[in-house]
Formats: sequence, C-alpha cells, structure tokens
Amino acid sequence: MEWIHLFETWIWLGFAATGFAILFNVPPRTLWVIFIMGALGGTLKLICLKLGTNIILSSFMGALLIGFLSVVAAHLRHSPPFIFAIPAVIPMVPGAFTYRMMLGIIRLTGENDHTIFLQLLQETFDNGLKAFFVLTALSLGVSGPMLLSRNKSTKEIKTSKIVTKIFGSKKASD
Repeated sequence: MEWIHLFETWIWLGFAATGFAILFNVPPRTLWVIFIMGALGGTLKLICLKLGTNIILSSFMGALLIGFLSVVAAHLRHSPPFIFAIPAVIPMVPGAFTYRMMLGIIRLTGENDHTIFLQLLQETFDNGLKAFFVLTALSLGVSGPMLLSRNKSTKEIKTSKIVTKIFGSKKASD
C-alpha cells in the first residue's frame, strides 16, 4: 500500500510540475523531462521526510536533485537549465506554512488575551521562518549545481564589452 501511495504522489508531483511548465510556455519537447524531474525531486523530499529529516533539509535535497538533473537535461535537450528547474521545483514551495503565517497575522490583529496573543505570535513567527528557510533551501538547491557546472569564470562572462564601453580601449596607451 505504501508503494501505491508513493507512486500516486509521484504522478501528481509530475503533473503539477508539467502544469507550471505549460503556464510558463516552455518548449513542448521539454515537458516530459520536467514531469520526471518534478516527480523525482518531490518524491525525494517526501522520502527524506518519511526517514525523519526536517522539512528544510528535505526540501534542499529535492531541489539539489532537480538542480543536478536540470544541468544534465540542459545539455541533452539543448535548452537553458532554468527551463527545467523552475517548473519542477515550484510544487515543493511551502504554501501551507505561508498560509498559516498569513492566517496567524490576521488572527493577531483581533486577539485581546495576552497569553493567546503570545502563543499566536510564536506560531506565526515559526511558520514564517519555516517558509523562509524552505524557500531559501529550494533556491540554493536549484541554483547550486548550475553555479558549480559553469564553464567560464565570472571574469570571462561578457564583461569585456562593458569594460570597453566604460573605460575605453583595453590597450593601455603608454
């Protein structure tokens, strides 16, 4: 029964990633790759959660897998890595924590009891921090492999034209 539930979750995560890919108008030839990447990244996150890892590290691991797979897919499908990575990682965005934080802020405005106010404040702050750290983990996990796999250093990336426009010719006139 556990495997059936995992497979069903895998399918829904893939459909969610594909839906966001269609929303972002990615090339149709990349849709099946995005389906698989979204399903694999989200499933890894769920497996890490089942094994007892916290939500932040689990999200980072899923996003890291998506980041590495997007670099490989970019070379194989001749498309930029972000075409694959962004739609695949969006289903892992922590909507529940953000919703609970906003709901807590609304409830804080009408609470008069001091002890309940402090409890609501703590829960709201906790949900907000979890959402922030999960989003940070997702962004670092997706962008890390892309930054590690670059062919050129930062100094070599089309800065020569900008430097020439600002400072004139590269050759020093002695």
